[in-house]
Amino acid sequence: MNSRKICRSPSLHANYPAKSAPDGAVQPPAASRPLTRFVTLAVVISVATALLMTGCSLSTHDLHVDGIAWQPDDATANPSGNWDVLGAQDLLIQWIAVDDTAFISNAGLPPVPHLPDLARIGREPWAKNVILGLAGYQDEKRARANVAKLVEQSLMISRIPVPLHVVGYYFPVEADPSWTDAPKLAASLQDLPRPLWITVYDQSNIGGKTLADWLATWLPADVGIFFQDGVGVYAREPRLARTYLNALAERFGKDRVRVIAEAFRPAGPGKFRSATPEEMRPQLKAYRGYSVYLFDGPHYVSETLIKGLAPNAAAKRASKG
Repeated sequence: MNSRKICRSPSLHANYPAKSAPDGAVQPPAASRPLTRFVTLAVVISVATALLMTGCSLSTHDLHVDGIAWQPDDATANPSGNWDVLGAQDLLIQWIAVDDTAFISNAGLPPVPHLPDLARIGREPWAKNVILGLAGYQDEKRARANVAKLVEQSLMISRIPVPLHVVGYYFPVEADPSWTDAPKLAASLQDLPRPLWITVYDQSNIGGKTLADWLATWLPADVGIFFQDGVGVYAREPRLARTYLNALAERFGKDRVRVIAEAFRPAGPGKFRSATPEEMRPQLKAYRGYSVYLFDGPHYVSETLIKGLAPNAAAKRASKG
């Protein structure tokens, strides 16, 4: 016999004797009708108590993500976490070289003082598939002004063997419609290895269809799109971010579109904090059906957030020690 607990809610009218009503509906006996609201409330309370006693939740369902993003820096040179509890198996590394320094050896750039243990990372359940970010600059204006240089660095990096299951590459120069030279990026992208992805965002709120139309004028047909949802900086609500995804998927195909769900919120000028489970849940619910990556795991997706988003999976993991 299967001993796994199954949560089922009994009918609220299970204890009422049936009596036919004129329209064929079922009503409780006449004598009990004045107490219906109180009896119903009592039954609801009893059901809720029973569910809680058996370890089942009335409203908290586990939410799922496909991957996490990792923005390497000195503080997160060796990331660790239980992101696979959320279902994450894909790791998007934003860059493996930034500001003319590298997080790997033999890249033709000075290495950072503490190199990540990529072999260990490659064995993590949340890094079964890796999209390897190439060379970038933290400052967006600097990155956009030095695309040719970053492409050259990226080509060198892409030839270096790494102990990761690399399933694609990511060029960390982000595009949005306010960048008038964005169409020139197309020629540079042609030189980079495939499969290739870039990030697109919209800080002007021009709408999903207009954004898709703009991208279609210049983006190479074999380059994938990570759409940054903008929810973490209050640029838009999750339901509106969903309309962007729908417009992009309609134009480019769903397999070519993924979403970066911002797992942070402002915490003062130039500062950010982890989003709460209550803040993140609407995002993940809104993006169901799309491939979702949390930005970013090491900085913002804490154990508290994981447990709040996937309480049942987290409890199961904890029970195994």
